Amino acid sequence: MPVDKIRRDIKDAEAKLHAAILAKADALHYTIEDRRIRFDEAVKRYHKTLREGRWAYIVRAGLLPVLGAPFIYAMIVPLVLLDVALVIYQAATSFFYGIRKERRGDYITIDRQYLAYLNTFQKFNCVYCGYANGLLAWGRAIAGRTEEHFCPIKHARRTQGQHEGYWDFADYGDADEWVKRRSEAKRKKG
Repeated sequence: MPVDKIRRDIKDAEAKLHAAILAKADALHYTIEDRRIRFDEAVKRYHKTLREGRWAYIVRAGLLPVLGAPFIYAMIVPLVLLDVALVIYQAATSFFYGIRKERRGDYITIDRQYLAYLNTFQKFNCVYCGYANGLLAWGRAIAGRTEEHFCPIKHARRTQGQHEGYWDFADYGDADEWVKRRSEAKRKKG
């Protein structure tokens, strides 16, 4: 089936992309040891020479971005509430329905604060973005597991950003495939 081949090609391309990114680590003189990123000392010293001072950063940003910052950072409250809700939701769906859990740490990566060329404000921004984007990706993966369990049918219209399991769903309008998959799922459960 051509769809399966395209999916394999995409997976292969993603693996090659990841390998190419990792290959750059050597050229940029860092290693990852026990989940910590370590730069060569000479590179760290050089990076520090590129760091913009905090006041220069604020002045260069201008008035509107500084005034807008509280609106951006106020989102931390709903994000933390979402985080707590996702932990509870995932525990419940795992317990009651046997839906496999997604590891939070596979999605939320906070590591940019170790970059010596970032000032305090930039590091804080990077921690915030790493948390927010990782949390939303984790939530999407959890929702995808739920969708996979209850309603694994592709949409008729094209949608952006589908989770990985979506492409295994029954095609929209393929009732025979839907019935077959539901029967297989019931047999697996019991």
